[in-house]
Amino acid sequence: MTIFKTCAAALLLSWSPFLLAGKADVIDATLSPSGDSYRVSATVKHADEGWDHYADAWRIVTADGTVLGTRELAHPHVNEQPFTRSLSGVVIPRGIDEVYIEARDSVHGWGGKRVTLSVK
Repeated sequence: MTIFKTCAAALLLSWSPFLLAGKADVIDATLSPSGDSYRVSATVKHADEGWDHYADAWRIVTADGTVLGTRELAHPHVNEQPFTRSLSGVVIPRGIDEVYIEARDSVHGWGGKRVTLSVK
């Protein structure tokens, strides 16, 4: 039993950096009309640790899960937290009253806190 506990503890410690950073959170977002489309800006917070674990995208989704746009993030933001990035040319179909902005990280995938925006 002692060997099992030692192995389990070693395994847990080896994964602890991935567990500590958690999921990427969207902590703020804006939606600005621009002609027939919108410009969306999202502020993301995540304990980026480098190329092995970082916030790597955020997206705009509707209540039924339709993805309206995705902003890929090309590199870790270890020393820039939280950070804001924008995506232009987002088309939101008529009849959609609100959208959700959610983030993804390279270990946990989509999740964490998301922001709800009203479409005007």
